[in-house]
Amino acid sequence: MYDLPPDLDRLRTLWTWYAMWLGRIDEAIKKAEQEQAAQQRLEQQRAEATPDWIVELGIGQGAPPVDVHVGGCHMAGKRRRTINRDQAVELISQGVNACTHCRPDTELGLLE
Repeated sequence: MYDLPPDLDRLRTLWTWYAMWLGRIDEAIKKAEQEQAAQQRLEQQRAEATPDWIVELGIGQGAPPVDVHVGGCHMAGKRRRTINRDQAVELISQGVNACTHCRPDTELGLLE
């Protein structure tokens, strides 16, 4: 255990030094809390922005549908658009491929 110095000047110096460090620590905590809150907001926005269903589009005239994916599927290409459940069912029933990774046909209840 460390003992404190007996004289007032050194005690006041120690108090000042610790007060300075507490201020720095408080600022670091405040900054870390703000960064954590910002990260949580970003993750929540990403989760809210993920559509339920997407269709991957081909190249060429009219960009025909190629694959149907569950929203957020990592295999979906860059050419895609958001669709609703009914559109996804219709596309798969018309012969558009269901992604073999995210299995939208199973999610839609078309396959058991």
